[in-house]
Amino acid sequence: MLDVFMLSRIQFAANITFHILFPTITIALCWLLLFFKLRYDRTGNTAWMAAYRFWVKVFALCFALGVVSGITMSFQFGTNWPGYMEKVGNIAGPLLGYEVLTAFFLEATFLGVMLYGSNRVSNRLHTVATALVAVGTSLSAFWILALNSWMQTPTGFEMRDGVAYPLDWAAIIFNPSMPYRVTHMLLASGLTASFFVAGVSAYRLLKGDRSNEVRLTLKTGVYLAAILIPIQIFVGDMHGLNTLEHQPAKIAAMEGVWHTEKGAPLQLFALPNEQTQTNDYSVSIPRGASWILTHSGDGEIQGLNEFAGEHPPVMPVFWGFRVMVGMGLLMLLVSWSCSFQLWRRGHVATLWQRVLVTMTFSGWLATLAGWYVTEIGRQPFLVYGVLKTADAVTTTASGNVLFTAITYVLVYIVLIVAFLHTLFYLARKAVSSDVKPLETTAKEAKL
Repeated sequence: MLDVFMLSRIQFAANITFHILFPTITIALCWLLLFFKLRYDRTGNTAWMAAYRFWVKVFALCFALGVVSGITMSFQFGTNWPGYMEKVGNIAGPLLGYEVLTAFFLEATFLGVMLYGSNRVSNRLHTVATALVAVGTSLSAFWILALNSWMQTPTGFEMRDGVAYPLDWAAIIFNPSMPYRVTHMLLASGLTASFFVAGVSAYRLLKGDRSNEVRLTLKTGVYLAAILIPIQIFVGDMHGLNTLEHQPAKIAAMEGVWHTEKGAPLQLFALPNEQTQTNDYSVSIPRGASWILTHSGDGEIQGLNEFAGEHPPVMPVFWGFRVMVGMGLLMLLVSWSCSFQLWRRGHVATLWQRVLVTMTFSGWLATLAGWYVTEIGRQPFLVYGVLKTADAVTTTASGNVLFTAITYVLVYIVLIVAFLHTLFYLARKAVSSDVKPLETTAKEAKL
């Protein structure tokens, strides 16, 4: 039977897996809503307002699920990982508090204006409310990612009797990995939301919706994805170099480098074998990893052998990284192919509309894979080099944790099914509603 340590990890993994799905959408979707609103304000084209009204409902749905799962996740710091707050609560507590005070209240307050205020307040105030919610979602992401980055690259504190005390809040917040991690996550959210919007819009097109609204949102999603994915690839490379400097064990696991070597190959496919410390069925590019990570074919990469007993499990980190990169390359192919069709013909072929539908949640897959690499790659530490995960776990009976873990998973399955059902119900309802396609000029249709 699994012990309380593994059960607590499984429960927290299930919670964070479900929770992260929705902020990943809302962080960027709210900026898209602001874009729709500003386009309506500037052009007077009612198709933009129709797009706003549809997607603000989806935003509210995602926001609600994110809040619910976020609250239960916070509880687990006390119930499952009491050692975390005991050791580093002087740092984690204020950062979590800043997130609530500066971001969550801002989002929750003005979301009501977004949803119900279009006919009750002035158009300008409604636009301001949308902008404030967009700022709030980004602020919320900033504080959470600042804390997570500090857990990866802790600075600005000192340990007294086994407890972390802050010395420099600027160093804590703007720790070495924070700029890369925040930028990488915000871009990931932008890609998730862009494929989400493009996929649902393509679904509506395939169901017979020929309104200008759905054409505009499809173009917005496709063009935004095409712009963001090359930037994300560049930022991801910079983030990898930062990780190599501060968390070399994580990089060694990502690349399957078992022994320190110069001219390390880039593993395209392999099955890492921790017992033999080799990569079975390896397909690799000679010197590829050294070229990418050190920009030299003879560059040296530290191997996992230098972190005996203190390196992460290799298989999930190795393959999580490849799933993330693979999804990124697929996003590049799809977004650029669809953008080319829009540029040349003004529409996306039916086959590629179906491709976009299948890619609706591709951002979720890429984000989850990257998040697993980040979090599993930090093991066996909860706070890198400071607090081991095993030292923070609860002493609660394993049976209690097993019961709550199963309950969480069952509830989350029900909620995700309900979310998908509601999302596509809203899309079908928008198609079948008795509204004639809105006319617009060619000038107004431009993005």
